[in-house]
Amino acid sequence: MNWCQYPGYVIGNDALTNYGCRIFGGLGTTMELVAISVVLGSGLGLAIALVRLYGGVVSSSVAAAYTTFFRGTPLLAQLFLVYYGAGQIRPLLQDVGLWVYFREAFFCAAFTFTLNTAAYQAEVYRGAIQSVHRGQWEAARALGMRARHIFWKVVAPQAGMVALRPLGNELVIMVKSSAVASLVTILDLMGSTRFAFARSFDLMVYVFAALLYLLIVEIIRRVWDVIEQRLTRHLHTA
Repeated sequence: MNWCQYPGYVIGNDALTNYGCRIFGGLGTTMELVAISVVLGSGLGLAIALVRLYGGVVSSSVAAAYTTFFRGTPLLAQLFLVYYGAGQIRPLLQDVGLWVYFREAFFCAAFTFTLNTAAYQAEVYRGAIQSVHRGQWEAARALGMRARHIFWKVVAPQAGMVALRPLGNELVIMVKSSAVASLVTILDLMGSTRFAFARSFDLMVYVFAALLYLLIVEIIRRVWDVIEQRLTRHLHTA
């Protein structure tokens, strides 16, 4: 018996025994999708935040419009726009060599999730940077530091601590929101669970999937608590 069939064997549930391996395989797909999206979205979000704070009028307005659109529209609508819209511009994507990616549902979902989480992370970064007192910049300039060094050595570390908790919340939200990927044929955790239910009509597979989501979120929460405590230990009073 495979380890992935063990939960079904323990509780005596045939559906989990038969489809446990498929559900755990979907869990791996979910984690891969979320990891790619959050990591890429982090870099894009920081760039957008910097453009909004220090860019020109035009570039700042474009960045603001980007965050407004992706934060103000449903993730599902964004996913459908990319997944079904890519087919509408297939000749263009073929000309630039991108159709090989956009014909795959997984890439469409990863692309959409990246754009979505980048908008939220951009606002987190922007607020965190703005929370650093202006006196920090002035003191660093008085020491002869250049603007680039001031940002990365003085401002960024302080802003990072402020942004840490909201970024953890965004990661949790992305884990739960990733379930919409199942609607575009991706066999992630929810997609694999729907497949199992369609063949077994046993609601226990959904209960099991919900518990797996809960377990992932709880692990993220506890890991984030440890990271936050370590990075802010110098701020704790004795």
